[in-house]
Amino acid sequence: MAETVLEELKRYVGFGPDDASALRALRDGAASDFPAIAAVFYERILAHEGARQALLGGESQVGHLRKTLVRWMEEAIGGPWDESWWEAHCRIGRVHVRIDLPQHYMFGAMNVIREELGLRIDRLWPADPSRQERTRAALGKVLDLELAIMLHTYREDLIARAARSERLATFGQLVGSIGHELRNPLGVIESSLFLLRGRTGDDDRVRKHLDRIGDQVRLSNQIISGLLDMVRDRPLPRESFPLPALLEKAAEAVPRPPGVSLAIEAGEGLTVRGDPVQLGQAVVNLLLNAVQAASPSGAVRLLAHGDGSGVAVDVEDDGPGVAEEVRGRLFEPLITTKEHGNGLGLALVKRVAERHGGSVLHEPRPGGGTRFTLRLPSA
Repeated sequence: MAETVLEELKRYVGFGPDDASALRALRDGAASDFPAIAAVFYERILAHEGARQALLGGESQVGHLRKTLVRWMEEAIGGPWDESWWEAHCRIGRVHVRIDLPQHYMFGAMNVIREELGLRIDRLWPADPSRQERTRAALGKVLDLELAIMLHTYREDLIARAARSERLATFGQLVGSIGHELRNPLGVIESSLFLLRGRTGDDDRVRKHLDRIGDQVRLSNQIISGLLDMVRDRPLPRESFPLPALLEKAAEAVPRPPGVSLAIEAGEGLTVRGDPVQLGQAVVNLLLNAVQAASPSGAVRLLAHGDGSGVAVDVEDDGPGVAEEVRGRLFEPLITTKEHGNGLGLALVKRVAERHGGSVLHEPRPGGGTRFTLRLPSA
């Protein structure tokens, strides 16, 4: 059987049973100091402007992040250093990728952990230099594994971004040429429909079929417009406006079956800056997906709140959720799980969010269903 990445790295740094035993003893002896180490860790971060903005988006999240760091130290030093541990810590690395944390901050942060735990090693075994040396060597190995995990996730993201950029470049060239070519025949069809409607008389069946043709022509034009909007880089108009009003307007634009409820919760005073038309369409797209997922009878929630560095808009549904095999490609053009979907809605949401300096994230909703979070800078 082929060696896993974790097994290869453990072999490379020489991590073995003696190291595991030494680290568990360190965990048992230093666990009560983990909250103090976390306090020192974030005190260093808050003193550095770049790292503070990248990691925190403000000081309001420090308490939560300290608890997360304590849990990380318990797992990093306590093990079990198996494949489930590897996957769990890879997920942490992907969070760093998602927030665009520069890699050099990771090395600096890991050095803080190394220094603080090194002090605890000295205090735990002051009369046993040999044990201090063994434990410090084991600590160095496991922290090197943690850095390797983080760099591994950055490499994954770099490869994925390069492939995505190549696909989007090809996609943009195709859209530009095909969109132009399709506009002409669609225009001819629209003109012919206008003439035919004046000559149908009272034949309801003919009018019904002409209406169906007209609907499909409008749908085709919408798809072409959506594709062109995705690849164009037109100047972004910016104005400050209240977010709750935009959410109410977006909710009114989304049709809902009688069995689907929609609850809106938006904090007072939330404002954003950007193009209200584009941002409104992004929220509409997320709501359309949520309503379709919750149909024929379910619940959709639209929540807006401050999140330290800006505002977050959560769109939740209690539907069946998103299949795991497509989660990683949800925001790519032409990727859809719907029978009649065109795979443009979420790609446009991502495009709008990024043009406004924000982001969009998908995650399974606790208790079942889906949550999409649109994050935007506040005005």
